[in-house]
Amino acid sequence: MRFFIVDAFTDRAFAGNSAGVVLLDEPADESWMQAVAAEMKHAETAFHVSKTKLLRWFTPAVEVALCGHATLAVTHVLGGEQVYTTKSGELRAKAENGWVELDFPSDPPQPTDDDLSGILPGVDIEYTGRGVENLFAVVKDAETVRALEPDLEQLKHTWTGRLLVTAQGDKTDYVSRFFAPGVGIDEDPVTGSAHCILSPYWSEKLRHTELTGEQASARGGLVRTRQDGDRVHLAGQAVTVLSGELHV
Repeated sequence: MRFFIVDAFTDRAFAGNSAGVVLLDEPADESWMQAVAAEMKHAETAFHVSKTKLLRWFTPAVEVALCGHATLAVTHVLGGEQVYTTKSGELRAKAENGWVELDFPSDPPQPTDDDLSGILPGVDIEYTGRGVENLFAVVKDAETVRALEPDLEQLKHTWTGRLLVTAQGDKTDYVSRFFAPGVGIDEDPVTGSAHCILSPYWSEKLRHTELTGEQASARGGLVRTRQDGDRVHLAGQAVTVLSGELHV
């Protein structure tokens, strides 16, 4: 079994978001995949079955229904046009000219009255909402996003334990950070699936369908988005930093 470590949403090694990629000839046991993901210790490890095009994603702690950066990583490894069967339905992706474009379902946030003041103490929150799996908050500016120090223990025990915070950008169209202690990730460096929420929200606000977002984590990364009805096209670059074989 071949495996790869890929830095996604970046054009240089040791930046962006690292993902494990495991290529399988046959479906594998779920507990084994979870153990491999825990051993990899990356935010996500993707498992791709060549015969069926089945694609699944695991954090070190749980399986997730959708992951952008690990899908980008798989497509970077496989190359060309790909169609994946996933828990989020059929996903299409294409690697071309050094970029990978993903075709994902749009996830526009729905407004809620969630009280996030304890999780984001002292932060002026302009809007709260929810996507399919994530809490969503809009704050006043990019500087506030970069300076966030959320109470991760409180966040861990809310709904799915995942929070996406965003503001209009100063260098790009918008800026964001993503915290997910509920699935074993205190802060995800660059989160493709989060842009399924960010794209419809900021496309409506800024009145543009094509945008660029900065995820302002320590590693950082850029994601291009194109809103297309109920689909979001995400684009990013990737770098393979390690490859080898699994022996168990």
